[in-house]
Amino acid sequence: MIDLIQQHIQNKDMGSIKSILSAAEEMEILFAFNDLTAEEQVIVFRLLTKNQALLIFEELDTDLQHNLLRSFTDERAIELVNELAPDDRVRLLDELPAGVAKKLIAALSPEERAMTNVLMGYKAETAGRIMTTEFISLTKNMTVTQASEKVRKQAEGKETIYTLFVTDTAKKLEGVLTLKELFLADPNATIEEVMTKHTIYVTTDTDQEEVAKTLQELDLLAIPVVDMEARLVGIVTIDDAIDILVEEATEDIYDQAGLADVTDNESGRSEVLIHGNLWKIWKVRLPYLLATLALGMLSGLVIDGFEETLEAVIGVAVFIPVIMGMGGNIGTQSSTVFTRGVVLGHIQLKNFFRHFLKEIGIGLSIGVLVGVLAGTVATVWLNMPMLGLAVGIAMVFTMTIAALLGFLVPYILIKLNADQAAGSAPIITTLKDLVALIIYFVCVSLLLGHML
Repeated sequence: MIDLIQQHIQNKDMGSIKSILSAAEEMEILFAFNDLTAEEQVIVFRLLTKNQALLIFEELDTDLQHNLLRSFTDERAIELVNELAPDDRVRLLDELPAGVAKKLIAALSPEERAMTNVLMGYKAETAGRIMTTEFISLTKNMTVTQASEKVRKQAEGKETIYTLFVTDTAKKLEGVLTLKELFLADPNATIEEVMTKHTIYVTTDTDQEEVAKTLQELDLLAIPVVDMEARLVGIVTIDDAIDILVEEATEDIYDQAGLADVTDNESGRSEVLIHGNLWKIWKVRLPYLLATLALGMLSGLVIDGFEETLEAVIGVAVFIPVIMGMGGNIGTQSSTVFTRGVVLGHIQLKNFFRHFLKEIGIGLSIGVLVGVLAGTVATVWLNMPMLGLAVGIAMVFTMTIAALLGFLVPYILIKLNADQAAGSAPIITTLKDLVALIIYFVCVSLLLGHML
């Protein structure tokens, strides 16, 4: 599908693209959308039907939503934001520049603006901030017939109707029942007689991760959110919970890999790491590698303390942990970027070699930069230019091969239907260490053979 779309874009055949999109499922379009360039995404989005555009837009990460909004006229942007669910709208407005967000909020309909302002008033990463106010509530003194009629009238446009929450006249949460239970109940019975009174709920200040885990563990479609006075003010649905769990899990993965800064906006950062230009990728990945390079040099100082014992080979031994460590760092980064990109759909396995070749280029470019720095330090530190050259060359080759392995090993394990999460790290580490030592000692033998 993506190849056809790109071909038609090159031929400026918009009619054919529109035909392809009209016949495709939303998820099919979404997967293809993530593999398009920014310019191609704008073209494709403008050719979607109104319903398709809204469904696709809600599933995109906020950085991509922002990029698309900038390509629209003010009128189209306002229309799209106005049609978003309140929780999705708040998530987008949080990421937009203050001036843009203020302008969009002011242009919303009075009803949508009121709901948005309510949600914006809660702390970030709490149930109040992620909840939706588009739900159906019933009062406990209603009859089943009255409740069924209310559901029919209000169902369109609500986030979910499969779980219904019951309040008293003061809006305090009293119970819950499912749509199935409502339709199977005696039409003349009251809601209080058929509802479940012991209701699981969260408060507006409950942490979003706790909310998501509660939904997952109890296998709920939605959970009610109440304020400090136990009044029902919103619900959090399972689709929002899944998004939160993915964000939290990804943040943990990146913390372990030394890429903590990218967790502020998971999907957008992944997009930069995979599809961004070289400079943007350097800004994310290079600082961590330079920091670990400094720590690697401290390992060299420890070995330097045994100078008398290792006097004959001290110059060589000092940089063994540095070269092996830096190879491990970039290998871990590459495998993390690959795994997360596959999970989020930014890397399609059928296009693996395109991403693979780009990663080799990235590894080489970072390896050259770090190699020059490490070689210079080695030369100045020990006053041995040839050793500095050996260290620099070994660093370039080791980091390039480690980046290569970071993509290749998990890809092969996935193809073999093996557990790549458990197997990638030890395989990459073992291969990288072996290759690093071989490369380093070959360089030393060629350049410093007369001294050993």
